[in-house]
Amino acid sequence: MAGDFKTFLKSGHWPTLLAAFLYFDFCFAIWVLNGAMAPFISETFNLTAAQKGFMISVPILAGAFMRFPLGVLAQYVGRKNAAMVEMTLIIFALIYGYVFVNTYSEVLAMGVLLGIAGASFGVALSLGSGWFPPKHKGLAMGLAGAGNSGTVLAVLFAPPLAAAYGWSTVYGLAACTMLLPMLVMWIIAKEPPDREHQSFRQHTACLFEKDGWSFSLIYVVTFGGFIGLASFLPTYFYDQFKVTKIEAGQLTMLATLMGSALRVVGGYISDRVGGINTLSGVLVLVSATLVLCGMAGQSLVVTTLLFMLCFAALGAGNGALFQLVPLRWPVTTAVAGSMIGEIGALGGGFIPNLMGQSKQHLGTYLWGFVAFAAVAVGMLLMLRVVQIRWTRTWAERGGLART
Repeated sequence: MAGDFKTFLKSGHWPTLLAAFLYFDFCFAIWVLNGAMAPFISETFNLTAAQKGFMISVPILAGAFMRFPLGVLAQYVGRKNAAMVEMTLIIFALIYGYVFVNTYSEVLAMGVLLGIAGASFGVALSLGSGWFPPKHKGLAMGLAGAGNSGTVLAVLFAPPLAAAYGWSTVYGLAACTMLLPMLVMWIIAKEPPDREHQSFRQHTACLFEKDGWSFSLIYVVTFGGFIGLASFLPTYFYDQFKVTKIEAGQLTMLATLMGSALRVVGGYISDRVGGINTLSGVLVLVSATLVLCGMAGQSLVVTTLLFMLCFAALGAGNGALFQLVPLRWPVTTAVAGSMIGEIGALGGGFIPNLMGQSKQHLGTYLWGFVAFAAVAVGMLLMLRVVQIRWTRTWAERGGLART
């Protein structure tokens, strides 16, 4: 195992992979800030269940819409330069939040600005994996994508800081933290060589292909489930089990940590058994645990353990899916990744709304969980159909890289 990892590191440029991980990690933490602080913000403005869900969904939806333009920009100015521009904009957005956000409407506007951080996904993964050969791209993307552990940073540190200094002050503190990934990116990252100058039509070709939409819909479950549930869980634990706001963040951290860690494992396993096989198992586990989470609403311990298992599956699914992306789109991975990430994140934006509406109108969160589990089952059936064509055209049996 250790020898395999050394071989992996030598096959590419690991400092760029490290810079991509930090970039994505800090951006992800900023992206979910409003979700991490939702119990504080909700108490300040006395929000209804539906208002809470909508507030949490705004950064997710905004980030989804911003991903594809950033991916296209990265193809022209380079991924490193695009990342530097994005991080600069994030700092200005956070300073705005610290100085000007005082009402619920301004929180919603701030949610749109936090979406800038959510645009980092496709660029970070393509930058981190760009120096590595096809047989190692699954692990490289898994390591870069493990930057979604930024969720852990947000739910662990934002609640106690909000309790001590006020939730709007957390925006200002977060602006200071962005200087670290910017400095690392500037000093050690190198633009990968896997870039071709193509027309805009060529860059956007994946938008007009069935495979692009198949990948995107599966990602609605794996990544959409991760970001949507991670943003909503502090509110869920606080409302459902009456824990403190800080404890709600700590319980969310246990679940999101599993999802972040298992993303790397998902990429590693997919390099060996195939992304299609890994995704099939993931979707079965996700659909089952979601229903059980909804049914276990009276037990905090059982619910927490089920969420940890669910997030482990979601994380592995994210790594598995992005083992397949560079196989399907080897020279436009950044744009394809951004488009897939855009649709997937849009799915995540519906989850907090779905949960809020279920609670407000039906008196329970159960049917929100059941509805999303049904989506996971639908994506599993679709995957089993489309994989027949995939393994005949661009992938080996099970979703392995062709040699």
